[in-house]
Amino acid sequence: MGRIVDLCGEVAAAADEGPEGLVLPPDAWEQFRGRWSDEDIEDAMGFVKDSVLQSELVEAADSLSARLVEILGAWGSEKGFADAVRGEATIGIDVIRQLAHRLDRLEEILEVYRDEGSPDRKGFDGLQRRLIDLGIEKDMRPDWEKQGVAESLPEGNGRDDEDEEED
Repeated sequence: MGRIVDLCGEVAAAADEGPEGLVLPPDAWEQFRGRWSDEDIEDAMGFVKDSVLQSELVEAADSLSARLVEILGAWGSEKGFADAVRGEATIGIDVIRQLAHRLDRLEEILEVYRDEGSPDRKGFDGLQRRLIDLGIEKDMRPDWEKQGVAESLPEGNGRDDEDEEED
């Protein structure tokens, strides 16, 4: 196993960026052929390409995720969330909930890859708490009906079919 890791390191050092991704220059290929089979060299190139693509994917996902945490966090305040529930946000509460759910999972995964700290999650975490509460608020806060808040909750209390199947 150590030998193939060494080859991958050498291939990564020798590879150049071409129009279709990483390529191994012909002189480097010939140099490797003296010690390795073509199949081993191709495998090493595949590992190196996958590693570079994974790094680029993680970097892009991290950047996108940080921005979405910031954007969705705007609906984490009491007023912002109430506006979203009433349909006064630029996107609907169901879309906000779906994005927040998927973004939360992406954030968990990205923690493994991050060299630096996570984005500021204060607003986003507030949104998550409010979304969790949304499904139980009619039962937990009957006084809302007196104030007219219950009528502003979306049909199904912001839950999708996936949540309803679990009940």
